[in-house]
Amino acid sequence: MKKTILLLCLFISFFSYTQDLNTKEGQRKKTIQDVGDYTQHAPALASLITIIIKKDKKGFWQFAKSYGTTLGLTYALKYTINKPRPAGRTDGHAFPSGHTSVAFSGASFLQRRYGWKYGIPAYLVSGYVAYSRIEGIHERHDGWDVLGGIVLAVGSTYLFTTPYEKEHIKLTFNKDNGDYLVGLKYKF
Repeated sequence: MKKTILLLCLFISFFSYTQDLNTKEGQRKKTIQDVGDYTQHAPALASLITIIIKKDKKGFWQFAKSYGTTLGLTYALKYTINKPRPAGRTDGHAFPSGHTSVAFSGASFLQRRYGWKYGIPAYLVSGYVAYSRIEGIHERHDGWDVLGGIVLAVGSTYLFTTPYEKEHIKLTFNKDNGDYLVGLKYKF
């Protein structure tokens, strides 16, 4: 009986999606939205993996505070503002985009803590997630919702996160057999 009910629920949910999926455009939009649904977590996962590899305890707590603040503020604003979704959707809670704020929280942490070398790929993924919120099959957000998620995430990160290497310039000195060598190293 439970299996029958489960299959019936799956069939009904599949049927409701197929109304929009009968066209190539509908299929394209669904793919964009689905990829955005999954990739929203990639920057945060990359942040955690980088923290573990670098054994960065301070970075872990900074990430926890910035990510937690982003999530808390995102949902507090969603329910406080209760902005309707575009295209006449009635479920509300559009501002700010949760998917976008999650993605940009991880990306901005990587950039702020470990530099642009880590941040650029994460921002590219986050940019796709933001695009998927506007272009997805049900057009869940508009540009303001996405921008709100970005500003919220980046602001929370910059509030709690400091760069991993504080010293970017290092002066070196070496003496060998009467020869002296002075060096200057700059880390980006």
